[in-house]
Amino acid sequence: MKALTIGANPWIWHSPVDGAALTETVPRLAAWGFDEVELPLESADDWKPAPTAALLAAHGLRPAAVVAVMPPGRDLVRTTPETVAATRAYLVRCVEAAEEVGAPVVAGPLYAAVGRTWRMDAAERATAYRELREGLAPVVERAMAAGVVLAVEPLNRYETSLLNTVEQTLEALEGLPEGGVGVALDTYHQNIEERGLADAVRRAEGRVAHVQVCANDRGTPGADHLDWAGFLSALLDSGYAGPLCIESFTAHNETIAVAASVWRPLADRQDTIAVDGLAFLRRAFAAL
Repeated sequence: MKALTIGANPWIWHSPVDGAALTETVPRLAAWGFDEVELPLESADDWKPAPTAALLAAHGLRPAAVVAVMPPGRDLVRTTPETVAATRAYLVRCVEAAEEVGAPVVAGPLYAAVGRTWRMDAAERATAYRELREGLAPVVERAMAAGVVLAVEPLNRYETSLLNTVEQTLEALEGLPEGGVGVALDTYHQNIEERGLADAVRRAEGRVAHVQVCANDRGTPGADHLDWAGFLSALLDSGYAGPLCIESFTAHNETIAVAASVWRPLADRQDTIAVDGLAFLRRAFAAL
């Protein structure tokens, strides 16, 4: 049976994800049969790498990625030098945390605050892409020294106007070392912005650094209309060997829910998103 490892993000239940949230969540993820865990780092010291690594090891789970969080004020483009410097310092801290905890990837929209949108003509977009590369270059250098890959995530048009598609993301990253930076795919965003999930994977072939999955409404994978067979087959054919991580959110947290426009429960219980999503993905791989 062809398969990839499967992880989950504690954002399904908690925000911020701190040490207490991990202590509560990690044993349950292990008991349900997950392989890996994403580690969001909303603030630099939400969790400590050494005890987090020990917690994961004690339960037989691997750190899939450190997930960078981009609230208002974290920007690398169309902003002040001071904001670029502060954002770069935060992203370097994410790389350091990934190195310390043993995660191979730092993933997220590593370019602008989620929810920040503005109109651009072609020249303005080219300038923004140049600013992105300049802002990200030192972070890529630090990541490569740490053996960590940056995975830049295109978001849907309602959450950013900068990078919505795989094609735009690859264009924006052109010139940065391919060994240090790639693309993060998220089925929620690709379902909105790409003409097909499998097509998006094929466009990113060789550059896919991380993958997040959920239903088209951000709920339980499989409880939706997505082309999972095509998507999973394309990932395997592309040579991607990393995890699939279920990412969803609770409507009750004050930061992520607003940024992601989650206004209602996405399942009967938050546990359902993880448990049923894991079971569906296992079945989907078995059917390939």
